[in-house]
Amino acid sequence: MERIKIILFGLLAVVAFFGCAKKINQDKARPNFVFFIIDDMERNQFNCLPEGKGKNLTPNIDKLAAEGTLMMGQYVASPVCTPARFNCLTGVYGSRAHNKEFKKEAEKYGQNVVQWNTDIVPSDKNTLPMILRRNGYRTGFVGKNHVMKVKGWTWLPFDTDPSKPEIKKILAKNKKLVQEGFKKMGWDFVESVYYRNPEMLGPEALSVHNQDWITKGGLDFLDSQPKDKPFFLYFATTLVHWPTEPKRSWNANPLATADGFLDDTLHVQPPRHTIPERIKKANIHGNNSYNLLWLDDGIGAIMKKLKEKGFLKNTIVFFLSDHGQDAKGTLYQGGISDPSIIWKYGGLKCGKKNYTRISNIDFTPTILDLAGIDWKKYKFDGTSFKRVLEGDTAEVHKSLYFEMGFTRAVIKGRYKYLALRYPEFALKWDLATRKRMVDSINARRRKRKQTLANPEADPTKPFSHISLLAGGNNAELSSYGKLPGYFDPDQLYDLKKDPGELHNLAYDPKYKDVLEDMKNEMRKYLKELNDKFPLDRHDVSQLKLLKGKKWKR
Repeated sequence: MERIKIILFGLLAVVAFFGCAKKINQDKARPNFVFFIIDDMERNQFNCLPEGKGKNLTPNIDKLAAEGTLMMGQYVASPVCTPARFNCLTGVYGSRAHNKEFKKEAEKYGQNVVQWNTDIVPSDKNTLPMILRRNGYRTGFVGKNHVMKVKGWTWLPFDTDPSKPEIKKILAKNKKLVQEGFKKMGWDFVESVYYRNPEMLGPEALSVHNQDWITKGGLDFLDSQPKDKPFFLYFATTLVHWPTEPKRSWNANPLATADGFLDDTLHVQPPRHTIPERIKKANIHGNNSYNLLWLDDGIGAIMKKLKEKGFLKNTIVFFLSDHGQDAKGTLYQGGISDPSIIWKYGGLKCGKKNYTRISNIDFTPTILDLAGIDWKKYKFDGTSFKRVLEGDTAEVHKSLYFEMGFTRAVIKGRYKYLALRYPEFALKWDLATRKRMVDSINARRRKRKQTLANPEADPTKPFSHISLLAGGNNAELSSYGKLPGYFDPDQLYDLKKDPGELHNLAYDPKYKDVLEDMKNEMRKYLKELNDKFPLDRHDVSQLKLLKGKKWKR
């Protein structure tokens, strides 16, 4: 009997050994992922795009583009930073957010209003990091947040002195809360986090970029990564977003971070003082070139570390701007069209350029699919485009849907339909109410030395697409009112003939059937998202409402 027990124990040990060995081999075979998401990077800052060719010194980004695939058909569902990040990390539209702020505003306005209010919360169990972690991946978060909130985080006034002992304690507490809160949302490693944009952090002395510090967080994650476990690193830069002046960006105090002051200068990428020398030698001018090179140095440091650690050949890299920048805050092509780079050692079968239409809601299902995880058992709005990367030329989506503030849009075939609808109560506001709103937001931004949301402080201007702020929010300033149909409630464009969206066909009788077909397509999305967006309500242009009207203060 004793002999039988020994034999059985031995057999079990052998089975366990080979089972464990099999799992280790499987984990080694599963790809690692690095997800570089850049803040407000413009088309003319990509050398791999016609708008930026030869205008930038970015050798590491250029290398990713040259060796990888440029996804020219890439779109974002909501073109400002918070919902764009929400889309990437959840695989769903911003309208699926269920944090208190979003739900409260939807109730207030009588429709979903996707702005900077779509947060990932601890109860969201099927986010990309959560699913990856449950399936054996180690997850890391470094850099800009702006999509997750934790209770108890203390905002400090702009004139706070971060060197004071009592302030240091608050900053340390904030860091701990962020780390603990983010780990509840699927992240194993959390370092070098900008909880908000640099200019919105609190103390002026810390309201600066520190790319070296973000890079250090990414390197620490890779240095601490076990060899036999796959990983996902989310690397979100604060660059090349405002502030861009040297004293608050590449030439700022190198000790200043979102967590307070460092004891020593970091040496994780080429020294900052070499940036002007290299830019001059390359004969590059303007285009935020110093900050772009500083950013590129960080990308290079991460890629170098992947190689040093032996991870490079089994890592898939995604590189993208968080949204289009030419018409940020709107659903015009300049806001939603956002080419990305996907890199894999040895290249991808889909070639150097791919024009398949995909959306940032597709990143989560695609990464899960590449990781060998059954993404179809989750309720995503997006879908995997893994087969596209493998050379399949079939379309991924029959149509694409977009949502931003008080606008919705659909692209189907060659046509694009954009609807603009404001709450009826807002259209009845008098001039005094509109003026109070303009003055209030301008005062807040002036205090923090930010660009004004409405530089002319003119309350008679129509609302923007993203908000009920006359004159447009700061995010929308570059495109506000510049297209002929900007304030039209219904807009229809033939993207093949009119990629610049200069000719609104919605009121042309010849396109009546096309318009109705596009509206029906939008109705399907609105129903699925339980969005009470008043598509079928008859609106008139704000310009017509304002024309000749004498406002009473």
